[in-house]
Amino acid sequence: MIKIILADLSLPKHAQAIISLLDEYAQDPMGGGAQLPAFVRANLIAELKKRQGVYVIMAMLGDNAAGMAICFEGFSTFACKPLLNIHDVIVSANHRGRGIAKQLLAKAEEIAINSGCCKLTLEVLEGNITAQAAYKACGFAGYELDPIMGKAMFWQKNLIQ
Repeated sequence: MIKIILADLSLPKHAQAIISLLDEYAQDPMGGGAQLPAFVRANLIAELKKRQGVYVIMAMLGDNAAGMAICFEGFSTFACKPLLNIHDVIVSANHRGRGIAKQLLAKAEEIAINSGCCKLTLEVLEGNITAQAAYKACGFAGYELDPIMGKAMFWQKNLIQ
């Protein structure tokens, strides 16, 4: 039985599970295919604790974390309301196909509604068809203001070399 909880970053077991799941995600081709750097493993939990509006949602199977979503509160200037960005979603490889991602997304939506957010946002790789199907099933779609202008594109500029 999967139980969806909010992680307590002060609990070593939760902190260890977050790092472990995120490292599994990072090593997956959809996460870049490389292990998390030692700096990230050593500092992520402390850095997350410093920030307001951070929600780490965990899917627990007994005492073991089967998946998680890391979410950050943002702000929509057009709506003048907060939004919730689902930044990372991971379901451990041996627990996939059980609807865990949908349960994590449902909890994120509940948090967003309870926080007065105007929307949920996330990004997904073009080649991650499995994740896209889960997101579409939960009501997500490409972002656009006006169909004539097309869908928004997610860009980045690396500042760390």
